[in-house]
Amino acid sequence: MGVMQLGRRGFLALLAMAWLGLAGHGQAATPLRVERLQIVAASGPVAFQVEIADTDASREQGLMFRKNLAPDKGMLFDFKTPRQTAFWMKNTLIPLDILYIAADGRIVSIARNAVPHSEVPIPSGGVVLGVLEIAGGRASELGIYPGDRVKHRIFKGG
Repeated sequence: MGVMQLGRRGFLALLAMAWLGLAGHGQAATPLRVERLQIVAASGPVAFQVEIADTDASREQGLMFRKNLAPDKGMLFDFKTPRQTAFWMKNTLIPLDILYIAADGRIVSIARNAVPHSEVPIPSGGVVLGVLEIAGGRASELGIYPGDRVKHRIFKGG
């Protein structure tokens, strides 16, 4: 069936389906803000440029369908209010380190090298305000451990 035979309503429906198809494959409708974040580890400070996921839609999409993540990049999930949470790796193509962060900026727990495509929930292990996802293996490479501090505007003292 050609586009001309669809009529206006059918054409709009086709456009909506095409957009949803692109959005479902990792093409963000709107680019996320990028901000600087620093982790103060025992081995020294480490800086990342992070995309800010602070809406339900951006938190739900996360890093799904991404084929790579630079070593100095990441995504910070801002939940706005502290809570217990769990992440999974459904539709995530690359291994990630998932850092669960309390409201004061302290790293509560780290899920290292989370397995791509896994639907097993990875719990925070405590109440957190934010979650930082970075390339799998980076936390170990940089000497980042629970108890280290994250400095960013969403955390107290950040």
